[in-house]
Amino acid sequence: MKYNKQGREVVLVILFSMLVLIFIMGVYAADPTAPDSINVTANETKGTGTGGLKINISGGYIATMNISATIQNPRWKAFVGWVSGSFTLDDSGGSTIYDWSLATITGRVYATRNSTSVAWSSINCSNITYLETENSNMDHTSNDDNITKTFENRTHNSFWVGSTFILANTCPTVKTYVNGVVQFADFHETALYDGYNHVYATILEDNATGYDGAGYDFQLLVPENGAPNFTSSTSYYLYVEIGT
Repeated sequence: MKYNKQGREVVLVILFSMLVLIFIMGVYAADPTAPDSINVTANETKGTGTGGLKINISGGYIATMNISATIQNPRWKAFVGWVSGSFTLDDSGGSTIYDWSLATITGRVYATRNSTSVAWSSINCSNITYLETENSNMDHTSNDDNITKTFENRTHNSFWVGSTFILANTCPTVKTYVNGVVQFADFHETALYDGYNHVYATILEDNATGYDGAGYDFQLLVPENGAPNFTSSTSYYLYVEIGT
């Protein structure tokens, strides 16, 4: 059978379209992956100040007062920032035959204390049992700010983790602040569990107003070891999904 030039072009277009479709379907079902690089542009904390606030009353008097204090919480820490990237078709050496730039970044950022691979095929919502186990593992003994208390909300958008679909409003959730105040529209973060380890997932925004008024793609709150005598820091391993 012979094809004229126009017929060959049509066949090539169809074949290329099928390849793109197969690639995109594969990407949508792919597991989260480690980012290519992380560039920390700032790492800051609130100052503790020096000395106390002076009060001076005369002997024989009783001072009645209200004292207000904002105390930095060493049992928690956060990652905020931006995600950039594209879909690529690479070989094992990292050489790219083509890439698809993304006009708008969508997806998730994940953080876990697990230094080995996450069991993404087993990922699902955490629950009170797993949260309490993590409280014990991280020495979060205070009912005021432990992991269970922090992730007590269950209102979040639906999302995919690799090929696993997470229904809306099913996972323990926290919503970090915007402009320093409580909000519920953006930066949905959920607590997940892969059967062995906790994974914290935040849904990406597109340069949304964040905790300090600046624009961010994600805000991710994670627990630190809460033992009073703990003086080190806990490593977290980040994964990312984009375009889904």
